[in-house]
Amino acid sequence: MPFFYYYDPYYWMILIPAMLIALVAQIRVSATFRRYSRLPASRGLTGAQAAEAVLRAHGVYDVAIERVRGNLTDHYDPRANVIRLSDSVYSANSVAAVGVAAHEAGHAVQYAEGYGPIKVRSALIPLCNIGSQLSILFIVIGLVLYSEPLFGIGVILFGVAVLGQLVTLPVEFNASRRAIATLESGNLLGDGELQGAKKVLSAAAMTYVAALLVSLAQLLRFLLAFGGRRRD
Repeated sequence: MPFFYYYDPYYWMILIPAMLIALVAQIRVSATFRRYSRLPASRGLTGAQAAEAVLRAHGVYDVAIERVRGNLTDHYDPRANVIRLSDSVYSANSVAAVGVAAHEAGHAVQYAEGYGPIKVRSALIPLCNIGSQLSILFIVIGLVLYSEPLFGIGVILFGVAVLGQLVTLPVEFNASRRAIATLESGNLLGDGELQGAKKVLSAAAMTYVAALLVSLAQLLRFLLAFGGRRRD
């Protein structure tokens, strides 16, 4: 395995630049969240209260809101029908906390309203998990043995995982749009604060775009490496 990473030119030419972009996106979301975590929400809402307000605005009343440990570990769990907000969001009265909590509530609303792309993503999750776990094994064995069938199986499995990431993008962007629209229409953030919430959610969305870019770069790298073996 080490030779594959250290001496594969496509690793440095394709994958490393994509990984650097992903790193920048992660740094940006952390910095943006910290910045707007220091800006109090003038309406006095905590993250938990903001999430509840978004749910109520869309007529959703059966979703629980809980605290979860960690930093930026906020998520909506459709199996338990629970919004879990991190320590820095749940009881925090900041523009960042309100924005993140509203976004997670947006996911709950998507499920409640039967939003199409989130149904597709939910159906793909089991296949994506299998693909992400087994694809690299098949690809590497296919490269080492120069076996087109094994390599092809690996590429298909990896492609399924990439498809799941692709479907995630409209889901995430839509949840943010729902969150911002509800915060604005409900006057839940003061003047100028809405732009701060938009920046937080935009930075978070870019991490999903960057993750997809890394996966596409990885897939392209494997295809080029296999093609190089064929020419040799």
